[in-house]
Amino acid sequence: MSISIGVFQMVADKRADPAVVAKAAEDLGFNSYWVPEHPILPAASKSTYTADAADEDPELPDYLWQIPDPFVALARASATTSNIRLGCGICLVPQHHPLILANEVASLDHFSDGRLNFGIGAGWNREEAEMLGVDFDRRWTQTKECVAILKELWSKEIAQWEGEYYSFSPVRCFPKPAQTPHPPIHFGSSGTPRVFKRIAEWGDGWMPTIRTLEEFAEGCERLRRACDKVGRNFDDIHVSPLVLEGLFRTKGERDAFAAAGADEMIMWITETETAEVMQELEEFADELIET
Repeated sequence: MSISIGVFQMVADKRADPAVVAKAAEDLGFNSYWVPEHPILPAASKSTYTADAADEDPELPDYLWQIPDPFVALARASATTSNIRLGCGICLVPQHHPLILANEVASLDHFSDGRLNFGIGAGWNREEAEMLGVDFDRRWTQTKECVAILKELWSKEIAQWEGEYYSFSPVRCFPKPAQTPHPPIHFGSSGTPRVFKRIAEWGDGWMPTIRTLEEFAEGCERLRRACDKVGRNFDDIHVSPLVLEGLFRTKGERDAFAAAGADEMIMWITETETAEVMQELEEFADELIET
């Protein structure tokens, strides 16, 4: 069973320019290039970092406050590439006003000739979210409304909205995305029944962070059941687990993920300097990409 391979660059800054890294990834045969988002991070926080939720040490890793804007990073990557998919992994949707976000996403998809994967999430850091106007306890309700607005703005010449969180009189929003009806929406969330229900109802992809193959296989089964409940074909969902630092780097593990339901594996680049990143990309390619 074939499976494509993507890469995720946590700190896509000048030390390892996304314009350079994405181009190298494309030349090596990777299917996608992803970057994260945290516009700010509170100097003091009681929130537990999702990726380290199982760890006893609550201290947040340094890379979380070194993340450039994902749309700027992906714009640089789009300028030097022509085929590789470009992924926001993930955009913290409720931290943006939908009128601005719609234009940013559509502009990036427009200039990249329809290569954007719009990964979304609602955020895990309460302090960060509330600073940026998020109703944290109902952040997925706010996210759902925001995404509904994006679809209206992308699909109609003139759109207006009156909702719980947002309202605006008729507006024009251009350019439109190159992809129709819009860039695919990938959910970055993991594990809860509500996540699978959301994906089945209004998602195009699932990009969970994964610690074990068993956890992933169970998630795929739960997503299948959620799709069955709403009459959705599970095979229409692009499943692309984000492999955490240092895990699952062999052909055997790749094939096991494919058998469990993965369409793609997204490998976390652990290095931060250009030369080391290039070496890591080559190691991933040599081991995981079928030629």
